[in-house]
Amino acid sequence: MGGTNVWDAEWEVNEEQARTLIGRQFPQLSSKQVKRLGWGWDNTVFLIGDEYVFQFPRRTIAVGSIRMEGKLLPKLEAYITIPYPKPLFYGEASDEYPAPFLGYAYVLGDFPIGLTEERRALSAETLAKFLRRLHEFPVQAALKCGVQQDHRNLTDIASRKVKLEGFLSKVVEHLSPEESGVIEAYISGLQKDRVEAVNALLHGDLHFKNMLVNENGIVSGIIDWGDLSVGHPACDLSVAYSFLPPYARGVFFETYGGADEETKLLARLIAVYIPILILMQAVDDGNEAIAAEAKSNIMRALSD
Repeated sequence: MGGTNVWDAEWEVNEEQARTLIGRQFPQLSSKQVKRLGWGWDNTVFLIGDEYVFQFPRRTIAVGSIRMEGKLLPKLEAYITIPYPKPLFYGEASDEYPAPFLGYAYVLGDFPIGLTEERRALSAETLAKFLRRLHEFPVQAALKCGVQQDHRNLTDIASRKVKLEGFLSKVVEHLSPEESGVIEAYISGLQKDRVEAVNALLHGDLHFKNMLVNENGIVSGIIDWGDLSVGHPACDLSVAYSFLPPYARGVFFETYGGADEETKLLARLIAVYIPILILMQAVDDGNEAIAAEAKSNIMRALSD
């Protein structure tokens, strides 16, 4: 496919460059080992020693979100009830590297891949409390920090449905007939074109690649806050469908403080939409473990 993917980078940073850039601005870190942890669509991430993580934007579009994270994440401390990466080192753009970069406290944990339904259910209250508090953060204060407001048209179900059909056609050969049948039936059953707008501060990208769990499988960290935005809470509440088994959703919504039918409808849609995007990228990368997890997220989201 090469060259046309939405996740291709504008600039790459390797371990050697990261070590130089960090050492130059933060000499106290220059003796520490630098190891690439991975990359998302927007950032390359390095582990510094075993206590810090540095994020370097891979594209111009990510620069604004690095600046915004640096401003807003420290203000969220009193609201966030699960460990998250707090910004500690603010790297400036230079001749060597054209963008600001950010160093955070490293959050420990494993990605929740291949967990049993029983283990997932253990996090229902933890996740609901986390989102209840996060969604209580004053929207105006967030907007002052440069957060974008509903830049993804979350409430527009009709256009998301069309996109979903397009994504499905790209990955259909990687799904079983049962899986694609369930997804197709779900998409064709979506009758509503849009839901009423609601504004809350959102993590904005809450899925298994941005969540960490401890040795008992309980959520112990929420990472990658580059999509912090203001919009419909259903975006984050999608974890009730993608992450939690159906029988744990009641306690989740009860703890969160309830959600109306429109919110639940949109949350379920996003719980299918995000893992289909992850599946597309995993297929492209040849990553079978991530592809399998994405599929199981979709099927869980569509089960009652």
